[in-house]
Amino acid sequence: MSVSRRTVLASAAGVAAVTAASTPAVAADATTARTPAPTLRKLRAAADYAVDKVRTVAPTVTAFPVGTKFEKWVYSQNGDWVGGFWPGTLWMAWLYSKEDAFRGWALASAEKLAPRQYDTGTHDLGFLFYPSWVTAWRLTGDQAWRAGALRAADSLIQRYNPRGRFIRAWGALNDERNAGRVIIDTMMNLDLLAFASGQTGDDKYLNIAVEHAKTAQRVFLRPDGSTPHVYDFDPAGGAPIGPNTVQGYSPTSCWSRGQAWGLYGFTTMYRRTGNPEFLATARRLADFAVGALTADHVPVWDYRAPQQPYDIKDASAGAIMACGLLDLSAATGRQAYREVALRLLTALSETCLTQNSTRAEAVVARCTRNRPSEDGVEISLPYADYYLLEGILRVLQPQDVDRAIDLSTV
Repeated sequence: MSVSRRTVLASAAGVAAVTAASTPAVAADATTARTPAPTLRKLRAAADYAVDKVRTVAPTVTAFPVGTKFEKWVYSQNGDWVGGFWPGTLWMAWLYSKEDAFRGWALASAEKLAPRQYDTGTHDLGFLFYPSWVTAWRLTGDQAWRAGALRAADSLIQRYNPRGRFIRAWGALNDERNAGRVIIDTMMNLDLLAFASGQTGDDKYLNIAVEHAKTAQRVFLRPDGSTPHVYDFDPAGGAPIGPNTVQGYSPTSCWSRGQAWGLYGFTTMYRRTGNPEFLATARRLADFAVGALTADHVPVWDYRAPQQPYDIKDASAGAIMACGLLDLSAATGRQAYREVALRLLTALSETCLTQNSTRAEAVVARCTRNRPSEDGVEISLPYADYYLLEGILRVLQPQDVDRAIDLSTV
């Protein structure tokens, strides 16, 4: 099946074309006019704090933050799966502050990811290269960043299994373990493929993204709108086996960050293709997650763990969910999604920042990486910092966020 030419060419062909042709999901004046003044003040204060924190810490950062231990960043030299979020955070800080130092730090950090463009051993190339290299190209026009992002897309499509019509999540291509394992997180890596089709005019990238999204839609979405973390297939024949989990409580539970990845990812796929089924799926995921929120608007780590709603929190799920809901509100015209997003961003700004600590190197606290493994319970995580800033800037400066990550809709 071939995606329509109009869809394939939806991504911009150059920085000038991007700026001129892309339509921000919400115009800046209309956005601020529909946001209560007290909320705007809180979000600006949170952005000020975040940028101040990043400005202080950035000169000491020599690798890629992956999480905190005793409030200090722990680093990966190659970026692990999160390497794109530190340069992405620096780009968001630059858009907010207009300070050249952030631009320089973002470029230097992104350059360290160069070897990963050839990495065929992970599905996370979208996480690695979209907020770093794609954004760098969109904001600078330097073709080297575009070329590297396209090479990363070439690496990613090698993980596609045409029999099951899915992109495998984990393991080297010649490793039979996990060969049929699909995770909801991969929905967030598909936009790199949409970018590649838009840039090259070659349908193959977006076709693979669409096929994976259709498979995920079929096997992950439960009748109530919740999702498991993992779904397993027979890699040889492509037959479905059933739901599973690694980071959720159980195969029948609903890991909150995974639900947020799915909400954001399906909304993005709708914007890149115009497929109404993807939008409907995003709405069902959103409606479940909104209904599962507690009064404090900071998600628990799993919406169906036995101790919820009194369980430990994952602020990163709230930041990702807020971005997805702002996107979904713009795509559907439903103000209710935007209102929940604003409550999420406000709650994170009021109760999850590291403002009371003189030691903390991150912006957002109360995140949980992998509760079942007791790995990183209520720490700070780099993607929480990135998506909090992205979410706040979607409200305060949507045209700048559009310049960075492309909020246009086909």
